[in-house]
Amino acid sequence: MTKTVGICGGSGAGKTTLTRHILNHLGPEQVSVIAFDSYYRDQGHLTVEQRRVVNYDHPDSLDHDRFVADVESLRSGRHVSVPVYDFNTHTRTEQVVVVEPRPVVIVEGILLLSFEQIAERLDLAVYIDVPEDVRLERRIKRDVAERGREPDDVRRQFAATVAPMHNQFVEPFRHRAHRTVELHEEYQPVAEEVVSRVLRTEPGNR
Repeated sequence: MTKTVGICGGSGAGKTTLTRHILNHLGPEQVSVIAFDSYYRDQGHLTVEQRRVVNYDHPDSLDHDRFVADVESLRSGRHVSVPVYDFNTHTRTEQVVVVEPRPVVIVEGILLLSFEQIAERLDLAVYIDVPEDVRLERRIKRDVAERGREPDDVRRQFAATVAPMHNQFVEPFRHRAHRTVELHEEYQPVAEEVVSRVLRTEPGNR
């Protein structure tokens, strides 16, 4: 039976790092990973200027219906075709990534727990709680290195949309998590705990 693990938390909380630890602990033949970030809505119908003012930190910016359907497919043992999103142009490419079902499916995303349809499909939900200042510095490093952005632009966006949307749509739903990870915790033992818990949990029973 497939088990689903949700890794949630604010931007820069360390979701991808924890996911990598779980993947390394179990092995790639046992784990599939699907990221909510891949499901941003295509903005190709907008001008470049219009795309810049879209609030990409609001839940409406994500195609949650398709994401829920794909999570359900993986839970049911069916492969899915995950869209590939270009964060520089805010459009979906013509490529897809085929994700095969595995005994454990990790779903990762900032806004996972704000959608009840997603939360109810998680056998174990983990929320990573990291202070805002730490998350901002991590976000700057990532966006400069991976997305070619300027540090001041990252700070402005963080203040304008990332932090307000976190306070409105991320933090208030942390109660849906079964495990909260604090800043001081090491990820390796957390990953081992998550694996132990999810493997002894019957699907649907938290």
